[in-house]
Amino acid sequence: MTFRQFAYRNVMRNSRSYAAFFMASIFSVMVFFLYSMLLFHPSIEGRFLQEIAIMGMGGAELILYIFTVFFLFYSLRAFLQARSKEFGILLHLGMEKGQLNRLIFLETMIIGTVSIAAGTVLGYMFSKFFFMIVREIVLLPALPLYLSWEPFALTIGAFLSLFGIISYVAPVFIRTGEVAELIQGEAGNHEAYGYSKSRGYLGLLFLGLSYAMAAATNNPIVIRLLFLLPPLATIGTFYFFNDSLPMLLQTIRNRKRLYWHHFWLLSISEGVVRLRENARMFFIVTLVSTIAFMSVGILASLTSFASQYREMHPLGLVYKSEPENKLERQHIGQLVEELNAHKIDFSLIRFHVLKQTSSFTQNNVAILKQSNVDMLAHSFGYPALELGPGEAIFLPPSASSYDQLKDRTVQTELVESDIRIQITGAYPYHLFTSYSIGTNAIILNNNDYDKVLESVYTKNLPSFTYYAFNVPEWQLTKEIGRSIDATVTESFLTGNAEPLHYTFENPGLNYSVIRTTFSLLLFIGLLLAAVFFLAAGSFIYFRLYTSLERDRKQFDVLRRMGLTDREFKKIVNRQLIPQFFFPWGVALVHSSFAFLSLQVIWDALAEISIVKELTLVLAGFTVMQICYFYLIRWRYLAHIKATG
Repeated sequence: MTFRQFAYRNVMRNSRSYAAFFMASIFSVMVFFLYSMLLFHPSIEGRFLQEIAIMGMGGAELILYIFTVFFLFYSLRAFLQARSKEFGILLHLGMEKGQLNRLIFLETMIIGTVSIAAGTVLGYMFSKFFFMIVREIVLLPALPLYLSWEPFALTIGAFLSLFGIISYVAPVFIRTGEVAELIQGEAGNHEAYGYSKSRGYLGLLFLGLSYAMAAATNNPIVIRLLFLLPPLATIGTFYFFNDSLPMLLQTIRNRKRLYWHHFWLLSISEGVVRLRENARMFFIVTLVSTIAFMSVGILASLTSFASQYREMHPLGLVYKSEPENKLERQHIGQLVEELNAHKIDFSLIRFHVLKQTSSFTQNNVAILKQSNVDMLAHSFGYPALELGPGEAIFLPPSASSYDQLKDRTVQTELVESDIRIQITGAYPYHLFTSYSIGTNAIILNNNDYDKVLESVYTKNLPSFTYYAFNVPEWQLTKEIGRSIDATVTESFLTGNAEPLHYTFENPGLNYSVIRTTFSLLLFIGLLLAAVFFLAAGSFIYFRLYTSLERDRKQFDVLRRMGLTDREFKKIVNRQLIPQFFFPWGVALVHSSFAFLSLQVIWDALAEISIVKELTLVLAGFTVMQICYFYLIRWRYLAHIKATG
C-alpha cells in the first residue's frame, strides 16, 4: 500500500466524522460558484443590475470566503485533536513527524479537491434554477444558462488556494505533546470544569446590559449603541458559556434535592463534561447563528420597506417647478406624451403652492387651494373638504404626523396678506409624498386662497408649482421621464454649480430599483445564512460523532444495568437538546433584542414596522433547527444501537 493510498483510506475510514464538514464545504463551494455565475453573466452587462451584482455578489463571495477559511481552520483543528490517539500510535510505530505532516496534507487536499469538484458540478447543475429565481426577482426578460471559464476559474482557484493553505498549516495543530499524551487522547481528561465566578457574574452582567440597552434604545442614541452593543454582547456570550453557565450548573449540582433525582444525576453530570469540551464550540455556534439571523432579518426588513413604498409615495409622478424654471412646459408636455404613448391612465392636477409667514409660529407655511386638493382626492376616491371663510386645515407632512395634528386648533394670521384664519384638525388622507410639499403646510378655502394669491403677485412673494400625476398602475411608469430623471440624478451626483430649478420624482422607477436591489440582496443573504446555518450544525454534528465511541461504551454499561429503550431515549434527548437548542436559543435572544434597535432605526427613517418579517424569519429558522435536530438525533441513535 502506497503512502497516498494510506491517506485515501484514512479519509474513507473517518468518513462518518468528516461527513458534516464535507457537506458544508461542498455547499460553500456551490454557493460561491452560483454567485460567480451571476457575477460574470453576459446578460447583465450595461444594466444597473451589473453594479448590484458586482457589489452584492462580490461582497457575498468575500464574506463566504473569509467565513469558509475560519470554518475550515476550526473544523480541522477539532478533527486533528479528536484523532490525537491515532496520530500517537502512528508516531509510536515509527512514523516520522514529516511523514505525519505529509499525511495530513494529503488527507486535507483529498477532501478539498473532492469538495471543490462536487460543489462546482452541483453549482452548475443548479445554475439554471438559480437564474430562474434571479430573473423573477429582477424582472429581466431572460437570464439564460451560459458556459464560461471565468466562474470555474474563480471558484476553483479560490478554494484550491484556501485548502492548500489550510493543508500546509494544519499540522501545526499536532506539534505539541508527547507520544504518550497523544495515545492517551481524551481518556482521563474529564476533570472538573474550572471556571471563574467573577467572569461568570461579568458575563451575566454584560448580557443583561446589552439586552437592557437594546430594549430601551431610542432614536438619538441608537447609532452609538450600534458600535457598543455587538462587542459587549460578544464578550458577554464568551464569558457566559465559559464561566456563567458552569457556575449555574454547579449551583444546581449543589442542590441535592434537585440533582439527586432519577435521570437528572446522569444528564447534568454528562452536561458538565459536554460543556467543558464544547464551551467554545457553543460560543462559535451562537455567534454564527446570530449572524445568520441578523443577516436575513436585516434584509427582510429592507423588503418590508419596499413593500410599503407605495404607501409613502401615493403619486405616480411628481414634478416640482420653481418660478425660474424655463423648461416647465416642455417637461410636462413630455411626461403627458410618454404616458399617452404607453397607454397609461393618469390624472394630472396642477398646484400653485404659496408661501406665507404664520404669526403664530413666525415660520413659513405652504398653502394649497381647497379645490385643487379636492380634485386630487377625487382621483383617489376620497371625499371632498368643506371649508368656510377663514377656515383651514393642516396637511400632515407624513402619515405618522396626522395623529399629532388631528386634534390641534390654531388661530393665526398670514402676515404678508393680512388674512386671519383658524386651522382646525388635519387632512386624514395621504395624498403626497412625505415632506414633498413642506414640513408646515395647510389647505386653505378657495376665497382666502385667491386673496393670498393676489398678494403673492403684488408683492412678488415666493411660490412654486407642483404637478401631481395620480397613476393607478404606478409600477408601469418606470420608463416615463427617463431623460428628466437622468438630468436630476446627474446634477445631484456632480454637484452642479448651477442648480436646477425643478425636481422630478418617479416612484415607479425608484421602486423597481429598490425592489430589485433589496430582493436580490435578500436572496444572496438567504444563501449566505444557509451556509452559516449548515456550518453551525456541522460543529455540533462533529462533536457528537467524535465522542460516539465513548458514548457507546457508556450506554452499553447502562443497558447491562437494565436501562430500557424508552429511558435510553430520554437520556439522549436530555443530552442532545441542550447542545442543539441552547446555543441557538441564546442566538435567538440576541437577535430579538437587536431587532428592537433595528425597529427604532426604521421608525426614524421610514416609519414602518418590521415585526411581521422578522417573526417569519425567526419562525423559519426555528422550524429548520427542529428538523435538523430530529435528523441528527435519528442518525445518532442508529449509530449507538448499531455499535452496541
